Amino acid sequence: MGYIAEIRSWDNDTKFESIMDMPDLETARHNMVESQIRPNDVTDRRLIDAVSQIPREQFVPASMKDLAYMDEEIVFNAASKADARRFMLTPMTFAKLVQAAEVKSTDIVLDVGCATGYSTAILARLAESVVGLESETGLVDRANGLLSELEIDNAAIVAGPLTEGYAGEGPYDVIIVNGAVAELSDKLKEQLKDQGKLVTLLVEGPVSRCHIFRNESGILTGRPLFDIPASRLAEFDSEPEFEF
Repeated sequence: MGYIAEIRSWDNDTKFESIMDMPDLETARHNMVESQIRPNDVTDRRLIDAVSQIPREQFVPASMKDLAYMDEEIVFNAASKADARRFMLTPMTFAKLVQAAEVKSTDIVLDVGCATGYSTAILARLAESVVGLESETGLVDRANGLLSELEIDNAAIVAGPLTEGYAGEGPYDVIIVNGAVAELSDKLKEQLKDQGKLVTLLVEGPVSRCHIFRNESGILTGRPLFDIPASRLAEFDSEPEFEF
């Protein structure tokens, strides 16, 4: 089933079962934590508790439910020139990004490229409040519905270009970008508080490398942390230059 068809199915008759009705998925979630997250140096207890409790399968289309806890990205649509690829990072990649951000309970967080809101739901367990930013309006509607169903009241998903950020609720203590980017936009950089942190994956040749940036009195300083594979967020690609 194609991406648009999947999104429409969420608004019609597709029902998302409760985790209490699916002990096999509860086991899969436990196995995800024990085999994918803990062994990859994710030690933040609050983060581990969050990924252990949030039902990831509710954030994917029904036809992809069996893939929810696999060590692979969930891709909602195929990439094309007119349609940017939308996806959820692997559980391990996402967990390592969040741990690098060291989110505190008093932080205001911007979650860029949140897709159906799984990342926002996890961050909401760690922060004071979270704004999830997604450019696909169909995903935004479903994501807000899921946050409501899970009674998460300190987060909301908004629609808009990923490179623009969401200045209305900023500045932010933490900004997390859910995917690899060619370069960061100035708009995102400007929405960090003083001493705020931005965690993203930068494309460097054939690899994507996690970087953490900090706003030091208006000057953004950064350092690389680790290499890790991730799909690219095409919205952050530079516009091609014309040659004459």
